[in-house]
Amino acid sequence: MKIIKRDGHTVDYCPEKIENAIKKANNEVEEEERVSDIQIKNIIKYIESKGKRRRRLLVEEIQDIIEMRLMSLGKYALAKEYITYRYTRELVRRSNTTDLSIKELIDGESEYWNTENSNKNATVVTTQRDYLAGITSTDITRRFLLPEDIVKAHDEGVIHFHDADYFAQNALHNCDLINLEDMLQNGTNINGVMIEKPHRFSTAMTIATQLITAVASSQYGGCTITLSHLAPFVRSSYERYLDKYKKRKFTKAQAEKYAKEDLAKEINDGVQTFQYQINSMTTTNGQAPFLSVCMYLGETEEYKEELAMIIEEVLKQRIEGMKNEKGVYITPAFPKLLYVLEEDNIHENSKYYYLTKLAAECTAKRMVPDYISEKMMKKLKVDKNGNGQCFPCMGCRSFLTPYIDENGNPKYYGRFNQGVVTLNLVDVALSSDKDPELFWKIMDERLEICHRALQIRHKRLSKVTSDVAPILWQHGALARLKKGESIHELLHHGYSTISLGYAGLYECVKFMTGHSHTDGGKGKEFAINVMKRLNEACNMWKEKEDIDYSVYGTPIESTTYKFAKCLRERFGKIKGITDRDYITNSYHVPVFEEIDAFTKLKLESEFQELSPGGAISYIETPNLTNNLEAVLEVIKFIYDNIMYAELNTKSDYCQECGYSGEILLDDNLEWYCPECGNRDHDKLNVARRTCGYIGTNFWNKGRTQEIKERVIHIDNKDDEE
Repeated sequence: MKIIKRDGHTVDYCPEKIENAIKKANNEVEEEERVSDIQIKNIIKYIESKGKRRRRLLVEEIQDIIEMRLMSLGKYALAKEYITYRYTRELVRRSNTTDLSIKELIDGESEYWNTENSNKNATVVTTQRDYLAGITSTDITRRFLLPEDIVKAHDEGVIHFHDADYFAQNALHNCDLINLEDMLQNGTNINGVMIEKPHRFSTAMTIATQLITAVASSQYGGCTITLSHLAPFVRSSYERYLDKYKKRKFTKAQAEKYAKEDLAKEINDGVQTFQYQINSMTTTNGQAPFLSVCMYLGETEEYKEELAMIIEEVLKQRIEGMKNEKGVYITPAFPKLLYVLEEDNIHENSKYYYLTKLAAECTAKRMVPDYISEKMMKKLKVDKNGNGQCFPCMGCRSFLTPYIDENGNPKYYGRFNQGVVTLNLVDVALSSDKDPELFWKIMDERLEICHRALQIRHKRLSKVTSDVAPILWQHGALARLKKGESIHELLHHGYSTISLGYAGLYECVKFMTGHSHTDGGKGKEFAINVMKRLNEACNMWKEKEDIDYSVYGTPIESTTYKFAKCLRERFGKIKGITDRDYITNSYHVPVFEEIDAFTKLKLESEFQELSPGGAISYIETPNLTNNLEAVLEVIKFIYDNIMYAELNTKSDYCQECGYSGEILLDDNLEWYCPECGNRDHDKLNVARRTCGYIGTNFWNKGRTQEIKERVIHIDNKDDEE
């Protein structure tokens, strides 16, 4: 028999613990109120008889049984003493929930903390400081800020209340699109220091990194900037150089020639500064900023040529990579690059096709950029004026919904996401035991739990004033509010979003129908109906509350393992459903399912349409550095078929022997170099896509198993031959 503890973990049944608890209560009452050893044994036998029928019992159920049996024996004083003992133990637990987590973190003994985030090193003091604050925040959140039923649903893996480690601070939101244009053009303020408009590109790039770090330190999710906001400063620099040479009496041709040479050097230096500073700076979260950089030529007509120069240099430097501690160029995790495909760069005869070829080379070698199709996004993101819009995601994959400002213009930069609560779809399916009517009933109940949890997130943010994060709310990153002004209005009317996440669509559909949602028939139909129900719920909440609830394909990194463990503890091992240490992210085709790249992207495009709050699709590839035509073929397919997608290539390095290629996983999920057998994590540079971002600090058991089981979606045999 198994016992389910309060934190959701399952342990072996131990009758001695029951016997000891009753005896401790026995010692506190008069002799005539005590129970005999035989009566204690009978109580234990009764509990075990219950356990035989159910195989699992909750700790609370066992304690309830003990209380009832004691009262049935007429031992009311003893029952009261036992209840007091139980209550006292509960108080002790509630008042001291953080000690063990803190000790495990500091001692480096916890697999959870060591693999919680693949871009955080839990042994580094800055990261530990963030985690220590997070442990305290989680404790406060669980005991004071969330209702018990939501905490219970979270612990049991029914839902996931994201980022509880930051929730105690009511000032923190999730992710955003930084309005870099406003801050650079109109000036801003960091730590009380006025930052005026820069006059040249290199200065603008330096200021941009400082602003990004300040913004990232005032939130907990990813942030995105666009290079088009930096393009005007390229022209400013060029004009300064041109003026310098004209004043020196150079001819017009000479002045232009030398000005262009100086400008090229400044762009090179500025991009290098940006890349180094973003990767070397540490935010208050104990890591480099979770930054994405958008490269969208269509965002500007006036400065398109200058923007193209920056994009070209960013791609060239990312292709080169960054040096590790051994001085070898490797794949950096940040910033994530977002390349927008459009008419000006997608065809061989397009003016900027050379940039797309560079992007393909960069993807093959460094796993970025990811690709946004302007054509497909404008079909899906239509504003109330009837115009299709194209804009980047906030950080990893969270997308805003179309918004028109008070002047009738579309607005995206300066907007943000309030937070996420994710529904475990697999749990809904297993709880229904394949009964369709019960499935939808449970779905509605679970959606309401998510709804209440999201309302709590919203209400907590609604108390925030602009003073708590001046860089965000007063100095242009997200707004220009007055001191002391509430951010309440920015949480309504569609200005910001709040996300209903979902996970495990594949396993949910597989259990309910016996089919994958890729079957084009019964499985897919059921999956579409599930997605529609999520959207119906969000639309209903939005209509009633004027809050922009949005369905979001959650990038569950460590939670994929937690959900899998919780499902197995509650429902046992079910072949093809709970027999792995992970569940499938959002709507994705499961990583182990054989499917070609183009079929996968086409299929998943239908589910992206039903995930307006955020989604990303990917394909796994072999080494394509010598097969750029294959990369370009995929890129063109993305443009015509899917809004947002990426290619997962391999670019690893072994510091022991100098091997460059794919570091492998053995059957025990241990990483090793195929050249020399090195297994020392400190001497292996491994980069893998983890839920949209590139992870470089290794992963928990569940995510590692998922990485190992990923099948290749594109054939590279011709190139290998």
